Amino acid sequence: MRALLVTSVGVTCAAALTLPLATPALSAPARPPSQAAESPGSGPPSVRAAELPVAASRAAAEAAGSTQSLPLEPLAAPSDRSMGAGAAAGQGLERRTARPFSLVGVVWDDADAELHGTVQVRTRAAGSADWSGWQDVETHNAEHTADLGSDERSSGSVRGATAPLWVGDSDGVEVRVLPEAADPQNRSAAVPLPEGLRLELVDPGPDPAPEPAAETAPEPARAAPAGRTATTAAFALNPTPPTTTPVVVPEVLTAESEAASAVNAELAPLGASVIPALTKAETEEAANVAPGAKPYIGPRPGIITRKGWGADEKLRERQFAYTKTVKAAFVHHSATGNNYTCKQAPSVLRSIYRYHVKSSGWRDFGYNFAVDKCGNIYEGRAGGVTKAVLGAHTLGFNTNTMGIAVLGSYSSTNPPAAAVTAVSKLTAWKLGLFGANPKGKVTLTSGGSNKYKAGTKVKMNVISGHRDGFATECPGARLYKKLGTARTSSAKLQGR
Repeated sequence: MRALLVTSVGVTCAAALTLPLATPALSAPARPPSQAAESPGSGPPSVRAAELPVAASRAAAEAAGSTQSLPLEPLAAPSDRSMGAGAAAGQGLERRTARPFSLVGVVWDDADAELHGTVQVRTRAAGSADWSGWQDVETHNAEHTADLGSDERSSGSVRGATAPLWVGDSDGVEVRVLPEAADPQNRSAAVPLPEGLRLELVDPGPDPAPEPAAETAPEPARAAPAGRTATTAAFALNPTPPTTTPVVVPEVLTAESEAASAVNAELAPLGASVIPALTKAETEEAANVAPGAKPYIGPRPGIITRKGWGADEKLRERQFAYTKTVKAAFVHHSATGNNYTCKQAPSVLRSIYRYHVKSSGWRDFGYNFAVDKCGNIYEGRAGGVTKAVLGAHTLGFNTNTMGIAVLGSYSSTNPPAAAVTAVSKLTAWKLGLFGANPKGKVTLTSGGSNKYKAGTKVKMNVISGHRDGFATECPGARLYKKLGTARTSSAKLQGR
């Protein structure tokens, strides 16, 4: 396990010795991003592949990626007999070759319009002739967005969108969007599809370069160059003092990366890939709990930062948005499918992030945190993991709450125990910072959803599923059933 030399204010060496979570092993170096221009056309602005910066510093080489945005075309008829004779024709694209991509989704012009129908894709594995079977894309994604009337929702850039689907390394695609029948007795009469349908093919770009090993030198250690640098370096878990002193390899950060990291400066060094875990006692000390007081806060779990999963900080809106407090946590599934490995989780996150910002028009990644199937916890929307960052996860209930996305689809698949445990650990700590009881109830005011009108006072669990605030399948029936376990474990970690 890789450990970190922690030199920032508020984190001691003793705290660093408690690291239970290391940055997950990342996938093998990805293909270089395509330098070709994106597909032109109307609708969402196309995105060109980000250019890799000059290799003057490793930190400057932020994750590149690209989005191909392809307008859908009318389909003469359903493309296979399983859709039934007489079904209304929809829109789509016949099989075609594309630049490499790993995630797909469909967007349209009007964020207030809903897609009533089915979206299915099949893809070709990169460098092969093997095509997948048809895969369903979750169409009802309107519940994952900024609140009505918020600056983010009113920006004019937000578009309607399906959930994104992770398909792995691919270079061929076929898609069909078939409208829902307006009359079950007459399948040729269909509900109109939204205007401006486009297929989005997202390439997450390569994983972040591994951090360089620290050089060593006899005492005295060489001083690191002046200027803004990241101060992450390896150190031995053996308590015996080393005979040599690690020399920090300086890392120059971009302004955007520095800002995203600086909001966590009291927890980890500037530019760190991981915020280290703390014991309960260390967490209470860091939170400045008065001596003798009952803190009701869980130990801080290890958290992989945006730097750790390779977020391109130039994509998001520069400013951070906050609410007053965190009263509740909404648990989601990402609906991106379960065909990813934990090594691929950072790539999945970068793909969702790009889809949220470039395809859906959001200001940043929608969720405050993400959890993968191995139980790794990731920083989501930028602004600071201890702060009340305004997300875009639960339409109508983003204010004074946090959103946690478990990567995968859990309607018919049980979530891994490690993921549920991670949700318990994260909520025990983060809700504890704001005095919230994971087993308690809270009253929230709806900002408007398909379940509660704007201004409605709603009493719900402090740890709720997305479906508690919106009529949706999210977080999937199987994950939703595990929330009782998460509440009990979270409260126990708080000492309740």
